[in-house]
Amino acid sequence: MAYQGNSPAANFQSLPAVQRFNGNASATAFTLASAVANDQSILVSVDGVTQDSNAYAVSGTTLTFTAAPSAGTGNIFVHTISPVGSTIVPPDGTVTPVKTTFYIKQATAPSAPSEGDVWFNSSTSTVSGIVTKALAVYNGTAWNTASSGIPFTATGGTITTSGGYTIHTFTSSGTFTPSKIGTVEYLVIAAGGGTGQDGSGGGGAGGYRAATGFSVAATGLTVTIGAGGSGASSGSGASGSNSIFSTITSTGGGHGGSGATGGNGGSGGGTWRAANAAGSGNTPSTSPSQGNNGGSTGSANASTGGGGASAVGGNSSGATGGNGGAGTSSSITGSAVTRAGGGAGGGDSTGGTGGTGGGGNGTSGTSGTTNTGGGGGSTVGSGTGGSGGSGVVIIRYLT
Repeated sequence: MAYQGNSPAANFQSLPAVQRFNGNASATAFTLASAVANDQSILVSVDGVTQDSNAYAVSGTTLTFTAAPSAGTGNIFVHTISPVGSTIVPPDGTVTPVKTTFYIKQATAPSAPSEGDVWFNSSTSTVSGIVTKALAVYNGTAWNTASSGIPFTATGGTITTSGGYTIHTFTSSGTFTPSKIGTVEYLVIAAGGGTGQDGSGGGGAGGYRAATGFSVAATGLTVTIGAGGSGASSGSGASGSNSIFSTITSTGGGHGGSGATGGNGGSGGGTWRAANAAGSGNTPSTSPSQGNNGGSTGSANASTGGGGASAVGGNSSGATGGNGGAGTSSSITGSAVTRAGGGAGGGDSTGGTGGTGGGGNGTSGTSGTTNTGGGGGSTVGSGTGGSGGSGVVIIRYLT
């Protein structure tokens, strides 16, 4: 019957079940097609008579008779019962690391993992977001706890999906509740600071904190969205409020100074003219930094801009206020969005431009954009300063 189906792979052996040799009444040694384990691994007959295993011996592929078989064509018959197995060595380059790399029982995460690598955290504490004695899989960006067959889900905020991620966006305070232990990525932005009257310094942006591989448990985690600092018609405005996710706190932006120094905060508020100091950013200190200082050098007739997540506030020049510091872009929602820009300073002639990412302009007291943490913008001359934009918390995980 013809062979049916796919041809056997190259690493399978095809061995003859039966071999015949010609005797010549003098030769005692014959070469088999493949090695056999011992004398009992073959059946031998000569001239149709089955031979006792004492009549021959086998070593590897050599069959040796104790006495030379008689002469004849094909009169020696050998039936192989059990050939010796062989070890198959795959050719170089045919087995890839993705198929073979498996990390187990390491107390530290592998330093250069590839997507699909597996690692067991054998330490007694959480490492790289993976809790102790847990198995993790590297997704190309971060280690995630290996699924036990029950998917990781959560409730809270406005839920969307993008590129394999589930995203929870909180624009107001609430609770994020995971279904089980896992790791998530977060963006926590505090509210921006407000500004005051008489061409004050721009409001500082709210603190900006982002990370991957954050461990969460199957319990309700508090999410607090900071309110923007209010603008003022007399004196300085108010600093922004903190935004919080679980143990992560981003600090509200510092107020823009009016007749006073700028406020400290996630990003610092701008200074009022030349006589005062700007507010300090990244206060309290976090690593990575959550923000930048307000502009440090004011002029006699204009104030500096508030700091942003990516840059310090701009200095003023003559009667023109300083620009707000630039914010930072994130694609956590699936598309790039810049947030946490500093508010612009005001002046006697021209106000500065708000920092990219929701910072208010410094012409007519423009407020920072809602849910960006942008700092409030100042005014040209007298008037009410802009309020800071409220904060936002965004959480996502692979699904």
